[in-house]
Amino acid sequence: MAIGNQHTTSICLINQKGGCGKSSTCFHLAGTFAAFGRRVLLVDADPQGSISQGFFGSDAVEQLPAWDTLAALFDERCHHIDPEALIRPTQIDGIHVLPANHHLAAFNTPLPEQGGVMQFALRDFLEPLPRFDVVLFDCPPNLYQCSWNAMIAAEHVLIPIPPEDFGTQGIRAVHQAVANARVLNPSLRRLGHLITRSDRRMLVHRAYEARLRDLYGELVLQTTIPELSAFKVALACRLPVQMHAPKSAAAVVTRQLIEELTQRIQSRKLHKEAA
Repeated sequence: MAIGNQHTTSICLINQKGGCGKSSTCFHLAGTFAAFGRRVLLVDADPQGSISQGFFGSDAVEQLPAWDTLAALFDERCHHIDPEALIRPTQIDGIHVLPANHHLAAFNTPLPEQGGVMQFALRDFLEPLPRFDVVLFDCPPNLYQCSWNAMIAAEHVLIPIPPEDFGTQGIRAVHQAVANARVLNPSLRRLGHLITRSDRRMLVHRAYEARLRDLYGELVLQTTIPELSAFKVALACRLPVQMHAPKSAAAVVTRQLIEELTQRIQSRKLHKEAA
């Protein structure tokens, strides 16, 4: 495994497009993993700080100094980083967050492969930490230093894709970035494409989903995430949907997603052991 203990599951969510559901998926997945008794770390690798704001509120997050955020890992002025100070517990038992805000933007540079030791900042920070069962990385809508660092630190890549034209653009670039990252992190694998923000009443959404499944076959997860108000209402209450509305269709589909992800990860481990 790329992170610490061999029992840790680490997944980074990546796409070049904004608004495809990366942050929302991370937020609600964390809640469902925690409801299953897993100890979860959310790494907010996006300068927008959506995950951090989802748990702590925008005012509190925006006021954090750089040395109290993920930016401290990249800033030479931040010495003697204390993991206990950076990683914050949330109001949800079992969920911790490594927060981010606008301070991270200065370090999210293009051409990350030329970043020297900075490429390993996240990996080196996470490796000695006490074990988490699940680490989820929320990445910005680009393939710059923050996304690159997440891929170097993680074992799996999940690619959220809304079933529309803009959402499906740039997928090949994401695949190429994963292939490039595997030079430094040979354990990294694509876990699959996750169709998000789907409305099956719309012919165009059904058409794009069919096209994605045609192009990528089993790489596209069977579980799709529909556009449901329960996700947004739960987020407004600063709670994952599993805690806010556990009987809702949104909570049910998130549990289904975790089951499918777990099956894929276990299958990969079995194939690896057999090899």
